[in-house]
Amino acid sequence: MLIGRPGYGEVPGRSLYAPALRTDLDREDAAAPERADADGGVVIEALRLDFPDSGDADRRGAFPDLTDDQIDLLRKRGTARRVERGDILFREGDSSYPFIVIVEGCVDIVAGFETDEARRITSHGARRFLGELNLLTGQGVFLTAVVSEPGSILILEVDELRRLLADEPTLSELILRALLLRRSLLQGSGVGLRIIGSRFSGDTRRLLEFVARNRLPFTWLDLETDEGAELLLRDSRISAAETPVVIWQGTTLLKNPSNADLAAAIGASVRPVDTGGDRFDVAIVGGGPAGLAAAVYAASEGLRTIVFESIAVGGQAGTSTRIENYLGFPAGVSGVELSERALIQAEKFGARITSPCEAASLTVEGGDYRITLTDGDEVLARSVVIATGARYRRLAVVGLDELEGLSVFYAATQSEALMCAGSNVTVVGGGNSAGQAAVFLAERVRHVHVLIRRESLAATMSRYLIDQIDRHPRISLHPQTQISRLDRDGTALEAVVVATAEGGESRLDVGAVFVFIGADPHTTWLSSLIALDEHGFILTGEAAGRVQELETSSDGVFAVGDVRSGSMKRVAAAVGEGATAIRLVHDRLRSIA
Repeated sequence: MLIGRPGYGEVPGRSLYAPALRTDLDREDAAAPERADADGGVVIEALRLDFPDSGDADRRGAFPDLTDDQIDLLRKRGTARRVERGDILFREGDSSYPFIVIVEGCVDIVAGFETDEARRITSHGARRFLGELNLLTGQGVFLTAVVSEPGSILILEVDELRRLLADEPTLSELILRALLLRRSLLQGSGVGLRIIGSRFSGDTRRLLEFVARNRLPFTWLDLETDEGAELLLRDSRISAAETPVVIWQGTTLLKNPSNADLAAAIGASVRPVDTGGDRFDVAIVGGGPAGLAAAVYAASEGLRTIVFESIAVGGQAGTSTRIENYLGFPAGVSGVELSERALIQAEKFGARITSPCEAASLTVEGGDYRITLTDGDEVLARSVVIATGARYRRLAVVGLDELEGLSVFYAATQSEALMCAGSNVTVVGGGNSAGQAAVFLAERVRHVHVLIRRESLAATMSRYLIDQIDRHPRISLHPQTQISRLDRDGTALEAVVVATAEGGESRLDVGAVFVFIGADPHTTWLSSLIALDEHGFILTGEAAGRVQELETSSDGVFAVGDVRSGSMKRVAAAVGEGATAIRLVHDRLRSIA
């Protein structure tokens, strides 16, 4: 419901959303948060974020004020409505909400609405608009918007907002930048999901990876170190054996959910069955840079487009903490930010992004292709673009598989850094992914040991990363070394034993190993329908008996990015291939029209 009022009476001089609620934004002196009010009401410390209150100067683009011309433009597309103090514009847990512009009045954004833990995140006054990234992605709502001063608003439904973003590039950039920045501000803020589980649990690690790669706001309570986690479980009558658990909206409790179940619970997934069984012009399998580029160009050119991604959009590139040699981003760009922008762009043009869901088989049906997913859903498409990329290669070390997700990782994101805080870690590999991981981790852990089999990094890593590694005081490079043994205490890694080219050994006391030694193609689901090379990569062009470079051995199926044999393993190259593939899709569709 868009607008409603809470079913409780107002208390003069008090907040609408908790007994005697006071926030740091309300107090002149916020240095020492109070815990109890003189009249017995609950006083709650507000969340301290870099959120400017209504009327403060906007320095980062997260909270822009709209101009008169922009508001007039929005007024032509939206619906005007009066609002009163206490009206709820959207509520935490809602499945969706419209784009709302404040013409007059003030709206508070509240976490933990109508609970004893309620806290005001920020306030928006006239000329501001509400919402963050989930406005466009369809994820569940993490916060509640409550009118604190009466006035008037403009309402645009999301479909109308998408049309506006396509028609008005200047306003589109302003709105999209604000939504992206607001999601960044929510990261690590205590808003959103609560995950309770042990750092030694593989399922805890799986959930942390899923929410981190999808940039979902979350708080992790580690059973090994957080006393409050055990109390919370006891109060909820949950045993440690039932963990990890996820708490959503303060009331919904999920016991060790699958990624798909968690995504469904918070509205972060779009299932293929929602499409009504229609046939698509192009199905894109894989949501990395190549797949997203294909989706943007296909949808923008009027093709009915669907994308399947098994974990999170961005693929392997989405785990890169900073890409500094991507064209157009002189200050660098994280893989997550690049992926989010591409996702919004693809959805803006009408592409359907389905995640998490994984393709299990590809078969021919008449002149179409049938893609069957691991959960049994099926989708028909007139053409297919395969952009499944590659999966991380593992070290041939005894016992490594038992530590995967606990002390052995194949990505370096914020969730892994949290698990390794205060520890020494090892990064294995000499490519750009390893270099980016080492630089990122060095700012968050005690020390990083980089192990490479070559004499130097010169032949395998970009110069800018080599320079950063050389200069960093908490990174040590170990040439011509490789891990020969893992020393562990139960499920905890204590050290790695490394062998040198001369036959010697040394022991490094580390709590985690990050592996970046290449990847194997994700093509086992293709069976014999598509021709592969001896390493499992997809043959295209002349090697597949075709004229066009991206064509596979099967008519109407194209391969792009890292999964393609002979491709350049770079983000920019993958994006170019994804865009080029859509021209070939058009040729294919014209030939069978």
